[in-house]
Formats: sequence, C-alpha cells, structure tokens
Amino acid sequence: MNIKFSKMHGLGNDFMVLDAVNQSISLSPKQIRDLANRHRGVGFDQMLLVEPPKRDDYDFYYRIYNADGSEAYQCGNGARCIAKFIRDNRLSDKKELTVATKTSHHRLILNDDGNVTVDMGVPILEPKQIPFMSEHKRIIYPLNIKQGDFEVCVVSMGNPHCIFTVDDINHIDLPKMGRAISEHEKFPERTNVEFMQVVSRDHVRLRIYERGVGETEACGSGACAAMVAGILQNTLGEKVTITMPGGDLHVEWAGGDNPVWMTGPASLVFTGELS
Repeated sequence: MNIKFSKMHGLGNDFMVLDAVNQSISLSPKQIRDLANRHRGVGFDQMLLVEPPKRDDYDFYYRIYNADGSEAYQCGNGARCIAKFIRDNRLSDKKELTVATKTSHHRLILNDDGNVTVDMGVPILEPKQIPFMSEHKRIIYPLNIKQGDFEVCVVSMGNPHCIFTVDDINHIDLPKMGRAISEHEKFPERTNVEFMQVVSRDHVRLRIYERGVGETEACGSGACAAMVAGILQNTLGEKVTITMPGGDLHVEWAGGDNPVWMTGPASLVFTGELS
C-alpha cells in the first residue's frame, strides 16, 4: 500500500504531512528518523499526522513527531500548515477549524490573503506545568550551563520554551548553548530555546533551537513564547513582528488570561507517495 504525503513549510520550518483520516498509518520512531533524513529520506523538522477528532467539538486531531522520532505536543508553524493541508486536500471546506493535539487545541482561521491565523491559547507560566524545576513562580530565573550563568524566562505554549534576551542574535553559539539548555536537568521533558534580540517595542529578531531537532528557520510556538517573555519583562507591546531566519510572524497578546494570536504563511513544497 502506498501512503500519500505533502511536504510543506512555514517560514522554512518544514514538515511532512500525512492524511491519517483516509489512510491507515503506523510508523516506528526509526521509520520517522529515516524519513526525516535530508539525504536519504524526505527531510523535515517535524512530521504531522492529521487524524479524525477524538471529540465531537473538534474538527480534527493531529500528532507531531520530531526528526529524532520523539513525539511533540505543540507546533505553531505546523498548525498553519495543517489548516492549508486540510483545505487543499478537501478534508473540510470550513474557513475556521478547531484542531487538537495531545496537550492543546487551536482555532485556525484561513484568511483571504492566504495567511493563517492561529489561536495559540493562554501562556502557561506555572513552573510545574511547563515543566520547569523551580519552587517559586518568577518572571526571570537563574540558569547555569557550561557557557556561564544566565537569566532566562520560561513559558509553555503547550510545549516548554526557555527564552534568552541577547544584544545580538548573530553572536551566539546556538548549537552548543541551545543543546546545553534544551537538555538541562531543570527541564525534565527537555525544552525549546529562543534567543531574542529586541529591536523595538513592536519588533524582535529571533533564533531557535528546537528540542529533538536542533536549529530551525522558524518556530511558531517559540515566537509566541518570546513575545510573552518580552511583555512580562516590559520590553514589548501587545502587537509584535517576530523576524526569524525563515521570515516574519505577527503575534498579538493582550496579557493575563487572553490567548496569544499568531498570523503567518503556510506553503506547499511538493506531494508524493511512500511505498
């Protein structure tokens, strides 16, 4: 049996997307790693599986797998690609969809200009829920790694994020620092890492190290987490353009118990079939 798939990306954060509504799909972690290989496989940062909903109030459920075969629970750029995939493959004709992952659910709005707006939910700041090892909730936490002592902000957008504010994102040894932080003992489930340079109150530059992947060109949940961290530290306003190596996302948050809204593109690269 052949399995149809789409190769997609959101600002260079690339995905292999599969329809598990009309196809029976079962892949082992090794098979996922093999498919993620950019020389011998399809190549991707994450694999997305669109499945039937598990509840009547959701339109679809989807799973997220990192390039190393581990399962992830949140992906902002992936959510936008999911919306386009559902429309392009005629799985639904709705312009507004509600989709769920293992830890969260989202409203997806397909805009007339081709962009997708995602309700990313309310940021989680309680350490135990992130999860992050700390007895007290703070805005800034001390963190020690081999490269030195740092102050970081920790946020969950359905998956954990650790945000550094730096003077220049180009002067960061991202592979070494990103891995050291991602695998730090204070993050029992590992973490995504964002290095944020504040340009103005409505513009930041961002580089990302994703757990289970490494450096990626963009990260939707990471962009949202960085924006939340900036607002908590009073360096950003309620509407911010996040510039990443892959391009720009537009993020809004009114603070408190309000959800974070993210808007950006989703692109199809090619379609194919697996034997």
